[in-house]
Amino acid sequence: MDLLTSTTSLVLWQEVVKHAENRCCITLKRELETYLISLLMRYTNQPDVAKQIAATAFLNALHLSETERHVSLQRVGDQCLIFTGLFPRLAEKRLVKINYFVDLGRSAYSAISHKTNDLYGSLALQFVVLMDVLQSIRPHSDLLPFEAYEQWNELGSQRALQALKKYTAGMPIKKRM
Repeated sequence: MDLLTSTTSLVLWQEVVKHAENRCCITLKRELETYLISLLMRYTNQPDVAKQIAATAFLNALHLSETERHVSLQRVGDQCLIFTGLFPRLAEKRLVKINYFVDLGRSAYSAISHKTNDLYGSLALQFVVLMDVLQSIRPHSDLLPFEAYEQWNELGSQRALQALKKYTAGMPIKKRM
């Protein structure tokens, strides 16, 4: 990663996200990029985000008032996005596949989406792309062959497909589920 010398955290996160988008060869829609930057800024001072149990929070949120449910489900979606993007190998240590957290995060964002073209609908639909961008932020973010295959096969990650192509000249075959 290039040396980043920004003077404010906002500008720093903007540069980090832009750099990650370039590594993934994509350009996020402005609203998604802005959301991702604000998400990173919010969670910078919350190192325990990866230790929280999102599934319990998701289930508890279903019994809350509409406003509280919205806030709680947004937090679950955000935690799952941070977890899958910045701490993907922790899922493996917990003996849970990363797609579990992707599905949970998508479900949380979908549950608070009023229509598919609103912000939360976009977050749900583009969850894997956002995960790819966040994974590209990490130092030593290269996926191991099996990780790349699983993320491509199960989640449709284009970043994982590009990683697979670095390991082999052959075209991987999707496993039917």
